[in-house]
Amino acid sequence: MENIDAISLDATDLALLDLLQQDASRSNLELARLAHVSPPTCLRRVKRLQSAGLIERQVAILSPDRLAPVLGHGLEAIVEVTLDRQGVEHLEAFEHRVVADEAVQQCYRVSPGPDFILHVRAADMPAYLALQQRLFTTDANVRNVKAFFSVKRAKFAPRLPLAAGRR
Repeated sequence: MENIDAISLDATDLALLDLLQQDASRSNLELARLAHVSPPTCLRRVKRLQSAGLIERQVAILSPDRLAPVLGHGLEAIVEVTLDRQGVEHLEAFEHRVVADEAVQQCYRVSPGPDFILHVRAADMPAYLALQQRLFTTDANVRNVKAFFSVKRAKFAPRLPLAAGRR
């Protein structure tokens, strides 16, 4: 993997990253056309961005609403977790445990306020209760848990704004 600190990004690199964030399924030919570069240049640059770790992975973003007739709507919650002891080893132990759990979609260590903010999904309330038991109740270091259940997703945008990075 190329050293991220040593990589320099120009306007073409930023354009490619932005285009890939919009639709990573585009062919190399289409991506090259939109970025105004030749297909070989496009492919070389994208591979360089991948090897530098700037592109972590490419995934399909599924529509929970369209899958609901098959899977059910389930529960989506934002959960604040405060620990009793905030030593590095305690924070890392809790973080390691929650990120390994499939129901946890996102985990943030935050400050000030709670120690962690988690974005979790569960099939239903019994599944959320099992998650609560698994991650919070059995951990003696968890002092406080506050869950906020989503009633509607108004926006979901995993895209990073890249225009600010342009010089």
